[in-house]
Amino acid sequence: MAPLRTSSSRRLVVVGYGMVAHRLVDALGERSDWAVTVLGEENRPAYDRVNLSGYFASGDPDSLTLPIGATGSAELLLGEVAVSVDRQAQLVVTGSGRNVPYDVLVLATGSRPFVPPIDGRDAAGAFVYRTIDDLDAIRAYAADRRVGAVVGGGLLGLEAANALRSLGLETHVVEMAGWLMPQQVDEAGGQMLRRHVESLGVRLRLSSQTASVLVDDDVRVRGLAFADGTELAADLVVFSAGVRPRDELARECGLTVGERGGVVVDDQCLTSDPNVFAVGECAQLAGRVYGLVAPGYAMAETVAAQLVGREATFPGADTSTKLKLLGVDVASFGDAFGAVEGALELVYSDPVSGRYGKLVVTDDAKRLLGGILVGDASAYPTLRALAGSDQALPAEPALLILPSGNGEAGSVELSAAAQVCSCHNVTKGDICAAIHEQAIVDVGGIKACTKAGTGCGSCVPLLKKLLGAELSKAGVEMSTALCEHFAYSRAELFALVRVRQITTFSALIAEYGNGRGCDICKPAVASILASLGNGHIHSGEQAALQDTNDHFLANLQRNGTYSVVPRLPGGEVTPDKLLAIAQVAKDFNLYTKITGGQRIDLFGARVEQLPAIWRRLVDAGMESGHAYGKALRTVKSCVGQTWCRFGVQDSTSLAVMLELRYRGLRSPHKLKAGVSGCARECAEARGKDFGIIATETGWNLYLGGNGGFTPRHAELFATDLDTDTLVTFIDRFLMFYIRTADRLQRTAPWLESLEGGMGYLREVIVDDRLGICAELDAAMQRHVGSYRDEWRSVLEDPEKLRRFTSFVNAPGTPDPSITFVTERDQIRPPQPGEAPLIGGPRLKVVS
Repeated sequence: MAPLRTSSSRRLVVVGYGMVAHRLVDALGERSDWAVTVLGEENRPAYDRVNLSGYFASGDPDSLTLPIGATGSAELLLGEVAVSVDRQAQLVVTGSGRNVPYDVLVLATGSRPFVPPIDGRDAAGAFVYRTIDDLDAIRAYAADRRVGAVVGGGLLGLEAANALRSLGLETHVVEMAGWLMPQQVDEAGGQMLRRHVESLGVRLRLSSQTASVLVDDDVRVRGLAFADGTELAADLVVFSAGVRPRDELARECGLTVGERGGVVVDDQCLTSDPNVFAVGECAQLAGRVYGLVAPGYAMAETVAAQLVGREATFPGADTSTKLKLLGVDVASFGDAFGAVEGALELVYSDPVSGRYGKLVVTDDAKRLLGGILVGDASAYPTLRALAGSDQALPAEPALLILPSGNGEAGSVELSAAAQVCSCHNVTKGDICAAIHEQAIVDVGGIKACTKAGTGCGSCVPLLKKLLGAELSKAGVEMSTALCEHFAYSRAELFALVRVRQITTFSALIAEYGNGRGCDICKPAVASILASLGNGHIHSGEQAALQDTNDHFLANLQRNGTYSVVPRLPGGEVTPDKLLAIAQVAKDFNLYTKITGGQRIDLFGARVEQLPAIWRRLVDAGMESGHAYGKALRTVKSCVGQTWCRFGVQDSTSLAVMLELRYRGLRSPHKLKAGVSGCARECAEARGKDFGIIATETGWNLYLGGNGGFTPRHAELFATDLDTDTLVTFIDRFLMFYIRTADRLQRTAPWLESLEGGMGYLREVIVDDRLGICAELDAAMQRHVGSYRDEWRSVLEDPEKLRRFTSFVNAPGTPDPSITFVTERDQIRPPQPGEAPLIGGPRLKVVS
């Protein structure tokens, strides 16, 4: 076949079309006279492999496709495999017989999944997890299977485990090391991650070497055999045990290749041939092959700069990573393992909250070398920027990861040289300069101007902070966009939905947003729609917007079971209802606890048991307590003057009335309330979002308190109110909060964010400064008049009941991975590493 080009311009051929090759061509852009040809092995354009698991949620490969950008000027030959390189003739030959000439060649062939050389690895039902085609094959094969196993507990292994779990398979992860993600986190961090992963029902087998894949008579996977002689039954196996560089082309054409694989390159990414570069996972630089996208991007930028005539060398690899694996934040940055001699380690570990943090600092504790975060990675953007820099740490660096230092990491003033975006090597100075020179007012502007935040996206929270700080200095108001899909704040979206009477997410995003939405805007809009009374949260497309808890109308617990919480208004309950709760708990073997909010919680229900449990509770006259939703939880009360000799008002009756009035009220965050019958404050009303304390002549109303991570006392709003006025003020307070608060903003920070604070709030809901009190009153009346118990509605609708199953492909089948032990005569989930004692006096296996 004749050469493809006869152009007089210089010819650049890129072999491979993954994320790094895409970055190279995009960085080269139209700044040169290079005629670019890209040979892509897959039949689709470059896509985001980092977020590959998102394909299982969306089912749309286009959602992963990378923006065309400058690659639109290149000639893309998709489905074209390069089979050989003639370096003397400077020609690439493809599998279809094309001869593609080059002046400069860039190898960006990436890597391939490593599959251990064990028996059975080629059986039907054995897969790798690398491409969209791989995922399609896994999905198809899993349709009528029950158990899946992942060999490898690293980054991609846990992603694969999440994919199998989302397909309804009982999921096992096998890892040779003693803890998960051994390349990114230390043993303590790995064990904390283990607690999170096991709490989701994923079963782990650590320190285990896979010896073979067991197959049946039809050569299909039936399980795994291990070096210690034990076996695991499984219908499907995914290998995710690392990757190996794809260096076959380089080997065959005589380029220097490393002893353990990878095309050897220098710090300019040049191979042993001055006309051939290599970038990404196929390249070995200084004896190392990098399996992360950020170093690959840095290599691509290095080559692109040289191709347009600039001197450039590889700036070094940032191997920091931040991921949400199975819903758990995990981050590693800098020297996370303390390799520098004399380094000190500051460690915070809280197994109760599931948080682990480690900072590695210099021997004088003045500079940050690296660290690890598990469970809460909110401080990652700032800490990653500090790691390896010359910037001095605060006097007490431990505050950067301790809960008592909440916000401390975000308050650190980074130097101008601090690298904010490692994917594109963008510093704080670059970002601040762009903000002022280009008059940028939103994060989208920063992305467009500097490319920061367009790679892995982990630096976006820091971009927002930097933008806010710079705009504040300039007296400019910062964008309050909910997310990249809506250029509106939550309050603005609430107004649009209310005024335009929009009833679906698709209608809202079609008219006022862009794209398909995300896990930020979908639940937020679902809450807005519910707040405005748009039917049951499982009706129509609203069902797909809900988070895990709302999806099943129950709180997901650490072992994959759910809690059942019937509403007990004001903590009041009849003996008959107590008997019904007790009988349900006994029949379904549920852990039973009276909570601090005066309710009875039942734990350990499997998802397929929830309808049967709730049918009995509903028949006994009870309803959902909304413990799973961003809604009113409880109105706690004491017994008041009815029973207590100190009580001055009937606090129980008021609490019951308020809880029944506001039950099911969807809001930006959960709501809790309390009513105390006297100043002794037995209901702890001042630690609630709204609290009432009885006086001799009426009620004192307190607003904006909360417990939890940052406890805050509520502030006194009004004194000696009669009951009708009290209820009116609470109605308006709640509806004004629901209208104007940000996503997931509690009433305490919302009140603090109001310009004028409590004084302004009084003007709004007492003096009607904004002229909206009649609207707020009417909105609450609509809620009260339209309330219907969510669980009763589910029980009456066969279509809604269909979602309550552990396995989509085996309805009614219980999840065999859920196990319990007994302690103090009740069940509980086993602790990580705990071996139940069969027949023991206090701890035994429960079927």
